[in-house]
Amino acid sequence: MQVISDQKHPIKMWLTDIEDGAVRQAMNVADLPFLYKWVAIMPDAHQGYGMPIGGVAALDGYISPNMVGVDIGCGMCAVKTNIASIDQEGLKNILFLIRLSIPVGFKHNQERQDYNLMPDPLQGREIVGQQYESALKQIGTLGGGNHFIEIQKGSDGFIWLMVHSGSRNIGFKVAQHYNKLAISMNERYFSSIRKEWELAFLPIGSEEGNAYKLEMDYCIAFALANRSLMMEKIQKAVGTVAVGCKFEPVINIAHNYAAMENHYGKNIMVHRKGATRARETDIGIIPGSQGTKSYIVRGLGNKESFTSCSHGAGRTMGRKQAIRSLSLEEETAQLESQGILHSIRSQKDLDEAPGAYKDIRTVMENQRDLVEIMVELTPLAVIKG
Repeated sequence: MQVISDQKHPIKMWLTDIEDGAVRQAMNVADLPFLYKWVAIMPDAHQGYGMPIGGVAALDGYISPNMVGVDIGCGMCAVKTNIASIDQEGLKNILFLIRLSIPVGFKHNQERQDYNLMPDPLQGREIVGQQYESALKQIGTLGGGNHFIEIQKGSDGFIWLMVHSGSRNIGFKVAQHYNKLAISMNERYFSSIRKEWELAFLPIGSEEGNAYKLEMDYCIAFALANRSLMMEKIQKAVGTVAVGCKFEPVINIAHNYAAMENHYGKNIMVHRKGATRARETDIGIIPGSQGTKSYIVRGLGNKESFTSCSHGAGRTMGRKQAIRSLSLEEETAQLESQGILHSIRSQKDLDEAPGAYKDIRTVMENQRDLVEIMVELTPLAVIKG
């Protein structure tokens, strides 16, 4: 762990290869007067909006929408099966069935889904109320970007299933609305926090802060419901091809949210933006890229990270840079040499190529004091949004 002590509060970093923009963002967070203790930067960190993705910050008395991010509740689900292998033809059939039942990218369901699949609506809440009908068509859909469905072989000898997805448009709308509201309030009351830092905040206990927290929690619940419905459909596809396959209970974690927690004897609002909770009792999921291993982990409860760990491998380059600079032939050859059924079809898909991400082995090595590895998962087949 590296410590930077030049700001109002320290910055504790579990990595050394971090871009200048992300360091500047961490310094801005470290200069917040209501920051509690320090900023924790996870080993997959890279530049985001306001706070680095892979950042953990506890605020005393305040909550910041941009320190949660636009994909509220985004996270992972993983399921262990009782089967040891699926051949290539079986994998192809499973992917075909999954694509038939789960819309990806910008696609939504054609019809509204059963409202019983949704978290209970928040009556009278501004954004959730506006977006509820649209969300009925979005539940059970993957989305785009780095969201994925993956079939994996575990080091424990069994096939695993994994989903990475978030709260779709409803989470984006909630984040956008309350960040604008926070900016407006901070300007109205002459906040000393510079606007260009993109760290606008709302007081906890205020009408606006309470409203954001309530709608944020709804989006976290929606994101879990979204992943759960997809996992049900994935299990159905796998069960159709691998007759007699059984599934263990779902492991679920979120990595974009804020929650009131007690650390060092004080109740404070912990913001995890691209970071996963890793208490001693927590079983977590840390994915790699579609060409590298993912991990089922157990938290070690490290207090210095506010009991947190990385949420993935982390990007080494932006999406446009990856599309411009990576080689389609080299990236696909790397995946095909491993026998992975991947999702790179053209140059525009290189934003999610393995070469756009950090080495997950280094990321895991840098957080040996945050988590212990329980199962290593090697990708067999991948669907990307």
